[in-house]
Amino acid sequence: MNFPKPGLPVRGSKSGAPIMALFDLLGRRWAMGIVWNLQAGDCTFRELQERCEGLSPTLLNTRLKELRAALLVDRSADGYCLTSQGKALYDMLEPMGLWAKTWAKDINKLKAGD
Repeated sequence: MNFPKPGLPVRGSKSGAPIMALFDLLGRRWAMGIVWNLQAGDCTFRELQERCEGLSPTLLNTRLKELRAALLVDRSADGYCLTSQGKALYDMLEPMGLWAKTWAKDINKLKAGD
């Protein structure tokens, strides 16, 4: 599976610094959205596709393969789930989600003042 691996060249880093490999992986279209949506619990492919606002099956399948190879997502009896690494990643992303809500309010206030 071709996904960004620490120690190998990735977007933004010839040395493949681990953080840059992670940024490269999560920067791929819908990769972070899949992690974000799986935090709500295990789900089937179709349920995950719905949670991801109708993401194409081809792209969802590609991202799931990459995220599984990166040990962030796995299969469960109920479909797909976050691994312990995936849950730890979500725990770090969640504060960014809270920050983004405040930021969005500030941006909208600024727009309303124009």
